[in-house]
Amino acid sequence: MTTDAGLPSVRESVQLALLAEPESSPLVAELAEAAADHFHLNYSKHPVTMLFREVRAARTLLARLLSPGTDGTELHRQVGRLSGLLGNLAFHLDDPAGARTHLGTAVSYANRCGDTALAAWAYGAQSMVARHTGNLTAALAYAERGAAAAPAGLVRAQLHAWALLPTLAQQGRDQEAAAALDMALTEIEADPAGQAPGRFGFDEPELALRQAEAHLTLGRTEQARTRAEASAAACTTGTPGWAAATLVLAQAEASDQPSDAVQRALDVLDLVPPSRLRATAHTRLERLNGLLAARPAEYVADLRERLRTLPPPVDASGAASA
Repeated sequence: MTTDAGLPSVRESVQLALLAEPESSPLVAELAEAAADHFHLNYSKHPVTMLFREVRAARTLLARLLSPGTDGTELHRQVGRLSGLLGNLAFHLDDPAGARTHLGTAVSYANRCGDTALAAWAYGAQSMVARHTGNLTAALAYAERGAAAAPAGLVRAQLHAWALLPTLAQQGRDQEAAAALDMALTEIEADPAGQAPGRFGFDEPELALRQAEAHLTLGRTEQARTRAEASAAACTTGTPGWAAATLVLAQAEASDQPSDAVQRALDVLDLVPPSRLRATAHTRLERLNGLLAARPAEYVADLRERLRTLPPPVDASGAASA
C-alpha cells in the first residue's frame, strides 16, 4: 500500500501522464482505472479527509478531459467511480448533503456507461445516506432500485445486506428483512469469489456486521452479539471495520454487561486516532452512550468524559479533526 505521505503521488502520476499523453490515449484510461482502483482498495487505510482531498484532485484532472455529448467511455466510468468514493467519504465526514450530490453524479455516470455494478452500489450508498437522515421511504426506494440493478453474486448480496436489510429492519418489517438476509446469504454463497476487497467490495465480516445491526434494531440482542463478535474477530484490530463491529457488540452488551460495553468503547477510542474515527463510529458511540444513560456513574464516567472531549470529524468552522 501507499503510505499517507505517499498517497499524493498517485494523483501526481496521473497529472504527469496527462501532460505527456494525448487526451484520447488508451494509457490515460488505464491510469485513471489504476488510480480509482488504488483509492477504493486502500479506502480504509487512510484518514478520510486526506483521501477525500486526493480523490477529488484526481477526479478534477480527469473531468477536464470529458466532452459533453460523447457516449460513455472508460474515462466516464472512472469519473463515476471516483464520484462514488467521494460520496462515501463525504458520508464518513458527516456531510449527508454532499454525499447525496456525489452519489447522484456516480449514478449518472454509471448509467451512461452501462456499469450496472457501480450503479447498484451507488444506489445502495444513497440508501445508506437516506437511512442516516431518517428518510426511510427514500432509503427503501434506493435500496430496491439498487437490488434490481445489481448483477448476481457479491453485488446483489451487498445490496440486500447493506441497503435492504437495515432499512426493512428499521421499518420493523421483520419477515421482509429476513427474506433480504436470506437472499444476501444465497448470493454470497453462490459467488465463486466469495468476497471482494475495497470500498466497492463485500465480504463475510461486513455481512456479519449488517446482520448484527439488523438483529439489534429488531431487539434480538443475543443474535446481534453473536454476529458482531464474528465480524470483529474477522477484522484487523484498529481498522474501521473492527471499530464498527466492536461498537455494535458494545451496544448489544449494554443492557446486561455494561462494564464490558464501556470497555469495548474505550478500546476503540484508545486504538483508533480521532483523525481516523469516521462519523459512523461517532454515531455508534452516541447510541451506546444513550443505551448506558441509566447506568450508575461508576460504569460510564470514563467513557462520558472521553466522548465529551472527542473532536467531531469536522468542526463548525469546517476544520477536520486531523
